[in-house]
Amino acid sequence: MSAEKGNLGAAGELAIRALIDQAPLASSLAAAFQVEGFRLALVGGPVRDAILGRLGNDLDFTTDAHPHQTKKILKSWADNTWDTGILFGTVAGKRGDTTVEVTTYRTEKYEEDSRKPDVEFGETIEGDLSRRDFTVNAMALELTTATPEFIDPFGGIDDLRSKILRTPTSAEQSFSDDPLRMMRAARFASQLGFEISEDVLAAMTSMSGRISIISAERVRDEFIKLLMSDQPRVGITILVDTGLADLVLPEIPKLRLEIDEHHHHKDVYEHSITVLEQAIAQEVRLGGANLVIRLAALLHDIGKPKTRNLIEGGGVSFHHHEVVGARLSKTRMKALRFDNETIDAVETLVALHLRFHGYGDGEWTDSAVRRYVRDAGDLLTHLHVLTRADCTTRNAKKAERLARIYDGLEERIAKLAQEEELSKIRPDLDGAQVMSLLQLKPSADVGKALDFLMELRMEHGPLGEERAKQELLQWWKARRHP
Repeated sequence: MSAEKGNLGAAGELAIRALIDQAPLASSLAAAFQVEGFRLALVGGPVRDAILGRLGNDLDFTTDAHPHQTKKILKSWADNTWDTGILFGTVAGKRGDTTVEVTTYRTEKYEEDSRKPDVEFGETIEGDLSRRDFTVNAMALELTTATPEFIDPFGGIDDLRSKILRTPTSAEQSFSDDPLRMMRAARFASQLGFEISEDVLAAMTSMSGRISIISAERVRDEFIKLLMSDQPRVGITILVDTGLADLVLPEIPKLRLEIDEHHHHKDVYEHSITVLEQAIAQEVRLGGANLVIRLAALLHDIGKPKTRNLIEGGGVSFHHHEVVGARLSKTRMKALRFDNETIDAVETLVALHLRFHGYGDGEWTDSAVRRYVRDAGDLLTHLHVLTRADCTTRNAKKAERLARIYDGLEERIAKLAQEEELSKIRPDLDGAQVMSLLQLKPSADVGKALDFLMELRMEHGPLGEERAKQELLQWWKARRHP
């Protein structure tokens, strides 16, 4: 199919003009390529986003220049450059606030059992566009012609108007070339609010097993983009319905527990998605979109399938599912190569998400409140958000009562924090003081003494140095002479 001038319509023409106005650096970059006798076109997501009125500062280009030629041109144009993707034809640079990636026309595909694509450089922009994931990303704006030329060989502009995701070639061929595109379809459905065409969905379902050849890092990055979208429910449901989640995040489809007429309980899958949405609604408390709270909300009940126990006469229990869930969260996130800080934070939140339910009708002691704050640590606000989001009851009176009780807990925490600096809970004596007072050298006994003092601090609040010394001496004497 040959390239042709797309039928943009008035809105599209305005969007392209806005793109040129908003990205003047694109014109200067095109001039740099043109001087060297090469073509350059803005391509893919930036073209799509310009038409949608959401252009950012990350611009993707394609060119007939080979990578080392591109690198030479970018070095003379950009403030700095990097070529970590040069083997795949991509060189990147940054000038001012704008980051650009320039990729040589190419085709690529994954062999049956390979985790790395075979890349071949192409001759034409039409060939390059044919290998793109979806038609809405297979549009280009040629910048080295006399006037910018809109190139849309696969009807991307029509699909953009119709809000539908189709592939330039057959879906089977596209997903065979790069199986990660199946997850990308779910992600775009979440990000853009688009429908996925029936043939694409069918291919995602029949070929879901092919996702297993993709590296954990690429799967993780695509899942994060989906989870951080405005409507993650859409994409997660697509992953589950097509069977992709069975391979990349199997704990989530397992939440669709069987329900029989004698053992009714909430749909744990639906509950978890609702908790995720309710946590997102509170993210302003965390300064905006927050990966840790979204992961914790989605994963907080994944221990339930393993701990499900049917109660005689009806009902179901999930004893200690928070402990099992914390372990499962850690295992899954490690498998997806998440960083240790994120893994630890999510594990902690999942382990603590039921702690509030021991609060009863608000009759926690000061000691219990201190322990709650200590165990949450820097994640206290995250825990507030998760706990509140975890209330999905349709009983308005019950929901109001739980919210009121939690309001009381937060007020208690604030009051104690003001009185005792809860965020800095420490024993009243430090290690050096303990060793001096008990005439000890660094040893396990010093650690046990500090643990004893910390328990006193939790139980009674600040003791003061003198009382702490007296308590420690009595403890040490009793320990040595029981």
